[in-house]
Amino acid sequence: MSASVSMPIGGVQVGVYDDYTQAQRAVDFLSDEQFPVENVQIVGSDLRSVEQVVGRLTFARAAMAGAASGAWFGLFVGLLLGIFAPDGSSWVSSVLTGLVIGLVFGALFGLAGFAATRGRRDFATSGRQIVAGRYEVLCNPQFAEQARAHLARLSLRG
Repeated sequence: MSASVSMPIGGVQVGVYDDYTQAQRAVDFLSDEQFPVENVQIVGSDLRSVEQVVGRLTFARAAMAGAASGAWFGLFVGLLLGIFAPDGSSWVSSVLTGLVIGLVFGALFGLAGFAATRGRRDFATSGRQIVAGRYEVLCNPQFAEQARAHLARLSLRG
């Protein structure tokens, strides 16, 4: 099933904002004023990819990150196997065995993955995000003047 939008991109610009929060506030204000907001779009322009570097990635850090990830997976598998354990001591040993095996294999896979990059990406990031330089509020042409009037009152408020 495909999503549809009632207005194609390219409506009449009724406001330009520096960040998404301001654009969202403008559309929220229009909604509070009983404006038909289904005729409005927020369009981000001048997109940039932002990646925050948090530190140097070393063999030790790669092994620790892999071990942590593997430990969680091993714990999950151990818990699943522990459900079918005939008694309590078998349950504990299933969970601990899964945890240890997951930790070891996770560390090995973390090291292998880091070694495979051959130093081309030896830094860690907190993630990547797409950020727009400005946000335009666009409106269906038949409602544009009404939207501008409402947004003018919003700008006078502060």
